[in-house]
Amino acid sequence: MRSILLMCVMIKTVGVLSKDLSESERSARASFIQRLLNKQKYLEGRVKLIGGPTKFEGNVYIYHAGRWGAVCDDSWDNAAAQVVCRNFNKTGIATHGGQYGEAKRKYWMDDVVCEGDEQSLSHCIFSGWGSSDCEASEVAGVICGIKNEPQSFIKKKRPSKMIHEVLDIKSASLRLTGGRNNREGRVEIYYNGAWGSICPDGWTLYEALAVCHHLALGYAEQAVQSDYFGNSTIVLSGVQCQGNESNLFMCKHQEYGTVVCPGEVGHVAGVICTNHLADLALDVVAIERTAHLQDVPMYQLQCAMEENCLSKTAYEIKKTNPDWQFETRRLLRFTASSLNIGNEEFRPYLPKHLWQWHLCHMHYHSMEVFATFDVLDATGRRVAEGHKASFCLEDNTCMPGVERKFSCKNYGDQGVSVNCSDIYQYNIDCQWVDVTDIQPGEYTFKVAVNPHARVAEQQYHNNAASCSLRLTDSYASVYGCILQRP
Repeated sequence: MRSILLMCVMIKTVGVLSKDLSESERSARASFIQRLLNKQKYLEGRVKLIGGPTKFEGNVYIYHAGRWGAVCDDSWDNAAAQVVCRNFNKTGIATHGGQYGEAKRKYWMDDVVCEGDEQSLSHCIFSGWGSSDCEASEVAGVICGIKNEPQSFIKKKRPSKMIHEVLDIKSASLRLTGGRNNREGRVEIYYNGAWGSICPDGWTLYEALAVCHHLALGYAEQAVQSDYFGNSTIVLSGVQCQGNESNLFMCKHQEYGTVVCPGEVGHVAGVICTNHLADLALDVVAIERTAHLQDVPMYQLQCAMEENCLSKTAYEIKKTNPDWQFETRRLLRFTASSLNIGNEEFRPYLPKHLWQWHLCHMHYHSMEVFATFDVLDATGRRVAEGHKASFCLEDNTCMPGVERKFSCKNYGDQGVSVNCSDIYQYNIDCQWVDVTDIQPGEYTFKVAVNPHARVAEQQYHNNAASCSLRLTDSYASVYGCILQRP
């Protein structure tokens, strides 16, 4: 903002003085201003690394609206690091906790979630420019390593071994220690005569759920990545679970004793287990019955464009076509209904005072990404995508005998009660995927709620629906939906 104001002052000054300048001097001044404007446009979305011992590692800063800002490490992972390091033609791994110093500037990005193939970090899903609740010590960073080589020259890595090939369930044990009670603590494995901890890098609610199942302690309320419960020697890293395992020994991981654990020294994996959690289940019938195409002129989609609910070509048209308002977009609309079949309320993970107000739609966002919508081709490549902020998590309908508790009226509390459904009807803004640029054909359509497991649930394999999509020039058909993990 400061640079934009400075530029306005300079332009105003040039205008005042132009009366006393020759034609060549006025031309030179105009060229100077244009170069400044072009520089702003060139830098937008670019990243740089600060604080590292080399130019290929450090905390990540991104340029937006005329200034550099930090990136928070919430949800920061190796997929995001790959996107950053691609700028340097290298692969990368993520670092957390301000490994290269505390944030020197405001946070521009938080809750960044990337697939890994995005061309820019700004193309990833995040909570909105400047929307962050992070402390100065929570800066995301990267370590960029070997150069990216053509695919034909990349040596294939040996796939990760399944844990039962390394740890025999009969000779290994699992425990929680360091907690205030027997339902929480750091996770330790007993193997080869000694107890050791697990690396917290990549430790999520999916892995924590496997631990709680393993120890018959219910469900995972939190996946802890710190020294809050103390620490001990790390003996296992790279643990990856699907979230439906009955014990931790069914998950993938790196070879026991061979530890690769970037991040804060002394931090280990921990869990907090509970018997009471929400459990959202998508209604696949509602998706199949309501899916249809609609052509909408862009002048009716201006609020949706502010929430990034259209494909990239829509924004390119707006920049290059003076009559962009009269262009149309083809939208695949559908209803998404989620029933809470758990034994606890589903509540937004952000406290109420951190909800984001959206001026155009005149409502609060309690979760910037509550749902994601993807269209995939036969190879699994994403050809269209959408997302839905939870502008109103409430009890739209409830089972007989259940009283509605949550309502969004008058800045009310948001959530979904047990045995109640939160419903986003197909006629709501952004309840769609922009399929304008997709050719007719057969595709896979995926809808997911709580897609990044930001809110703990009893299970996650009913949070997403994978459907067949038949797209023609005149209609769309969605059928054969099955529930799965996001």
